[in-house]
Amino acid sequence: MNSKSETDEASRGNEASSSNNESTPSIPKSHSVAGLCADTSSNKTKDIMKRAAAKQLIERYFYQLLDGCGNPECDNQYCASSGEARNLTPNEAAAEAIKLFYTEARLCDSLPSKMPRTDPSINIVCPPTPCVTGTAMNIVMEDNISDFPSCSSSRFMDKFKPDSSQQMDSKNIRHNNGAPLTEERIYQLCDECLQSKKPQYLIRALAEAFTQPAVLARCFQRKLGDTDNSSEGKNKPDKESKAMCSSSDPDKDVDSVTGPGLDVASCRRAFQYLAKVPSEYYSSALVTALSTLAENLIVEMKLSKTKTLTLDDTVNCFVIAFEVPDLGCSRYLDIALPLLCVAAENLPVIAQAKLARIWAQYCKDSLRHILETLQQLITLRVISTNYVRNFQLQDDHTVTMATKIMKILYYANMLAGVMEPSTLREEPVVIASQLDPLGDALDHLYPLSSIKNLKQAPYEDPLAIELGINVLDARKPYLPFEEFYNEPLSDTIEMDIDLANCKTDVDDIGNKFSFLKYPFILTAATKSLGLYYENRIRMYSERRVSLLHAVVGAAPPMPFLRLKVRRSHIIDDALVELEMIAMERALDLKKQLVVEFEGEQGIDEGGVSKEFFQLVVEQIFNPDYGMFTQRPDELTVWFNPTSFETEAQFTLIGIVLGLAIYNNIILAVNFPMVVYRKLMGKKGSFEDLADWNATLYNGLKDMLEYTGSDLEEVYYQTFRICYTDVFGNNIFHDLKENGDDIFVTQENKREFIDLYADFLLNKSVETQFKAFRRGFVMVTDESQLGMLFRPEEVETLVCGSKNFDFNELEKSTEYDGGYTAESQTIKDFWSIVHSLSLEDKRKLLQFTTGSDRVPVGGLSHLKLVIARNGPDCARLPTAHTCFNVLLLPEYENKEKLEDRLMKAISYSKGFGII
Repeated sequence: MNSKSETDEASRGNEASSSNNESTPSIPKSHSVAGLCADTSSNKTKDIMKRAAAKQLIERYFYQLLDGCGNPECDNQYCASSGEARNLTPNEAAAEAIKLFYTEARLCDSLPSKMPRTDPSINIVCPPTPCVTGTAMNIVMEDNISDFPSCSSSRFMDKFKPDSSQQMDSKNIRHNNGAPLTEERIYQLCDECLQSKKPQYLIRALAEAFTQPAVLARCFQRKLGDTDNSSEGKNKPDKESKAMCSSSDPDKDVDSVTGPGLDVASCRRAFQYLAKVPSEYYSSALVTALSTLAENLIVEMKLSKTKTLTLDDTVNCFVIAFEVPDLGCSRYLDIALPLLCVAAENLPVIAQAKLARIWAQYCKDSLRHILETLQQLITLRVISTNYVRNFQLQDDHTVTMATKIMKILYYANMLAGVMEPSTLREEPVVIASQLDPLGDALDHLYPLSSIKNLKQAPYEDPLAIELGINVLDARKPYLPFEEFYNEPLSDTIEMDIDLANCKTDVDDIGNKFSFLKYPFILTAATKSLGLYYENRIRMYSERRVSLLHAVVGAAPPMPFLRLKVRRSHIIDDALVELEMIAMERALDLKKQLVVEFEGEQGIDEGGVSKEFFQLVVEQIFNPDYGMFTQRPDELTVWFNPTSFETEAQFTLIGIVLGLAIYNNIILAVNFPMVVYRKLMGKKGSFEDLADWNATLYNGLKDMLEYTGSDLEEVYYQTFRICYTDVFGNNIFHDLKENGDDIFVTQENKREFIDLYADFLLNKSVETQFKAFRRGFVMVTDESQLGMLFRPEEVETLVCGSKNFDFNELEKSTEYDGGYTAESQTIKDFWSIVHSLSLEDKRKLLQFTTGSDRVPVGGLSHLKLVIARNGPDCARLPTAHTCFNVLLLPEYENKEKLEDRLMKAISYSKGFGII
């Protein structure tokens, strides 16, 4: 080949690229490859074209000397494939390439396998990726070449460039020179580093790969013919594999036979082997390299007009970066990880979905490590930062970016676990829009009245839509959902500000971040506070709208949802009043509840409502009432499929449950978990039988796991089932037409089990549950209940915590009226309380707070106040249940205190004015 003609052709190709900026990426001249940089002081197009052509030819000479052209029959003495060229180090090859360029030595027709490829239509080498200024490192070819004209230096690489005394035989250690890393290459570099105690080659290889996204994206590629698990369990390649890796024959070169796609298992094994090398050898350099990688990815995704990376390449970079084993070390947390989180924010939704799927399918073993690292970053940032009113947690970019990438991990965690089909969904409940004609007419006169319309379209996460995933479908996530809670963050957050941000259109006003749109990171107690604020705002809005009605004389003011009931007829009175309200104006259900017991003087500031709900629940869920049945084994209640009550009655029970959540009142109900899943919109399935009827579930599970061919004879079960009604009568039901003639076999047992579970949990109580859910939705349709809470959290919201830790209550209790924690009466009080049985402790809670349930988050969230109520006397202790205040006289001794306290909690009932 004539090298002169090559130069002319390259020059013409460069002219073409100069006239068409869309053909090649726009690369800053200061960031040239192969140690060359354009002459920025020259404005002449001719000089620029010459330099570009020269750069391309020198690169070709360099890779030809180092890696060869790939032709095993090559006879070019200046090509490594011919066998005639001596083995050169990268420094020697670079110097020799310049000499060959000036002498116009022979170039092979084919390109070396590891040489950067040119655009097919333009004979100019495309750089791997643009670099950025600042902390970014411009990793280039060895630049210690005195003959190289206008050569820019890489200070970072100069620090680790071995001197002549450190040069090694390239047969044993071959430089990457910008080529992708492989598992075998990491093994070689680590072995050499451990043997020689000199990390320069390892550092250089990691830096070359991790600073350039285009190179990193091609690292650890899956080999042709390999399956995902083909090399699983290999800790180190054998000698034959090592020999293939270092061979100059491209047919045996592992890099030359890699196929498309990232081999995550290979990447993980390589990093596990890297962990054998002392981290002080490479940690600092890798932190810097990862920081540069993040900056380059930001440039590529956000600033670069012409993209040089595909979405798959970009995703591969993040997968590899988060597999680094030392990611949780302090230097990574302080420098590299925040930058990676910022870079991940720029990923388009489709790329985030790809990353989630890869993590779910190939990186299950890494999910906990990544999650713990992100949690550590957030926690350290939260506890070390003093947030003030003008710099809230939501303004902390480090925390918010880590939360955003944790969302990708959250969905990956669901995909990696057990998922159910999205087809098992309850039909949505449609509530007719409740319009207030007068309120609408006043909107233009009184802008305040528009506050009443707080209903917004439910927020739908774009990533969840892209993945086609819903938390209701996650039967068992790979990691427990609770591991995503961050308690320091939940305790620090100002929920009123976060709720305001959530209600603001973040795309239009100030990019306000709201953790309520990332509810997986918040504890149930913190989210319940957000729901409480939202409900209170709606109550106040309804109250103000009622006052506006009164101003214009349109209707008498009704600022509250007022119920007046008799203790002896509490169910009849309550349900009749609620039915009238639901029929006439369902919007009144959104008002603050105020309960009045006929003949009693108690003023409802919350305590009267608590007792009202307790009495209603005790009666309505009593099996004697006939609407619900109690399962003795599981101590739970279930809908009576043969109930004689109307659908309206079940609707009203649903309203009661919704009102309890809306008014922040905990109920003593014992529904199985499937009820809360169904309330959130997910139908019951076979796995829900586990806590609905454990005996039946275990029997069906044994059938499912039975593999014998004689299943039909062993179980002798047909598609006709028998169940017992509330009166003890046996009722038969065919799961399929002529079910009694169809026996359960190995082929149809899964169908039988699914039909059986569907009938018991869905079809048999369809009428009752639909009415019940409709009443529940009438109250909660405008709240963010479904967006914020999983079914397990809704149960906690309704029933409270199950952790009766009175030590927490003692720590959180405040004192008034002269009492302190050191008062003898207080010490005696807590000594008595801690010795009580669980039943008596429940009575104490009932007496002091109006509810025997533990609030969401535990007793530490119950702000009990014990106030001194005079000196020693014969009076019993009293309580203001609305405000959780216990009025306790200063009794003369412990025995008298115990006697008076036990009488008070055992015989308390009713309300009076104190």
